[in-house]
Amino acid sequence: MTSYQFPEGFIWGTATAAYQIEGAVAEGGRKPSVWDTFSEMPNRIRDGTSGAIACDHYHRYASDVKLMAALGISAYRFSIAWSRIFPDGRGAINEAGVDFYKRLVDCLREQGITPYCTLFHWDSPQALETLYGSWRSREIAKDYGDYVLAFVQRLGDRITHWFTLNEISCFTHLGYAVDDLAPHAPGTQVSSRKEIWQTSHHALLAHGLGCQAIRAASPGPCFVALVDNPTVTVPINESAPHIAAAKQAFHTCGSNGGIIFPALTGAYSPMLLEALAQDAPDIQSGDLETICQPLDAIGLNIYTGTYVRAADNPLGYEALPFPSGYPRLHMPWLQIVPEAIYWSIRHVSETLNRPDLAVLMTENGCAAQDELNANREVIDTDRILYLRQYLKSAHRAVSENYPLEGYFLWSLMDNFEWSWGHDRRFGVIYTDYATQERIPKESFNWYAECILQNRVV
Repeated sequence: MTSYQFPEGFIWGTATAAYQIEGAVAEGGRKPSVWDTFSEMPNRIRDGTSGAIACDHYHRYASDVKLMAALGISAYRFSIAWSRIFPDGRGAINEAGVDFYKRLVDCLREQGITPYCTLFHWDSPQALETLYGSWRSREIAKDYGDYVLAFVQRLGDRITHWFTLNEISCFTHLGYAVDDLAPHAPGTQVSSRKEIWQTSHHALLAHGLGCQAIRAASPGPCFVALVDNPTVTVPINESAPHIAAAKQAFHTCGSNGGIIFPALTGAYSPMLLEALAQDAPDIQSGDLETICQPLDAIGLNIYTGTYVRAADNPLGYEALPFPSGYPRLHMPWLQIVPEAIYWSIRHVSETLNRPDLAVLMTENGCAAQDELNANREVIDTDRILYLRQYLKSAHRAVSENYPLEGYFLWSLMDNFEWSWGHDRRFGVIYTDYATQERIPKESFNWYAECILQNRVV
């Protein structure tokens, strides 16, 4: 029997994002982001809430860091609100915003927790949306690079681990391919599929310029990575034909071929370009060299997967729909597919041919229907079941010598879950939004024990 023991030095962490936890949206010189604007629109947020207060982490970060220390994590992944640093997206820097992150990072370091900083997690400055349409314009790549350079110049003495962008497909493809229904993300409805792909191409350029800026500004050696949420194609069973089909499908499922492929290989997947035809983005001379920067790792956000089987059709595969009774947790898309972690890592090494590249699981977790019992406890055994199976899949990757080096659970605490508002809870700490009380759930204790024993318990 396996003990599911992880190697010595394995990184255990949790993750959050600025707009989802910080609140204080008009304090310390911060101006609106696109998410502030989006949240004020009628019918965009399911329960009518916003990130205006969220978890009030801006004021409560010190006590939140003490909870992280109690959990036992060695690493904490958080994001920077661009509009705290450059309230207008460009121009004059706001040192008061910089100082907040200095205080947070100093607090983490005092507790022995390594800060892993995501420089962009969806909340671009509203000023840039007004000025030129955010990700519709190549200008945003330069403005992002300038923001990164200025921030790393100020925090590079405290932070050595950097992520450029989080989940490009979500803030581009989900934000710009919108109709009259409430979309998942802010954006502007565009008129063609080509324009949608152009937004993600601009984001890839921002990633490349951001990598260059981090390395230019860092006063010492640093760690630089991109965070992606690929659509993970999982063979329906691990026979040779189905494995080959899953690898083939990885090129064209979701936006893989146009995001993780160019970022890690320097080229869009030829299969995707053939499928897009005239809808492929315009790629200028030198773009792909800018996009494909040397990385120290790839961060993967994995929640679910897509089962694939070999098929006698021109594609050679077919993606399989989930039956109506398939188990899922508290999101419509959150089918339980633990093998997705293993296959996401294997696809990086084999399908993308990057066995040299380290992998961090930068997000994994689930929404559950958490309720306080009479003793003000949350007994979230459904979340523990989910996490246990996914961590076993992560352990399989490690045991087969794929280069997984760490795991960041999403999320530290319940927070503003984007267009779902406060209606979905992903945390291992329960947030009572009325009082801002933090209540560790049973999954908090379970995860703490995994960290303590360095294995899946």
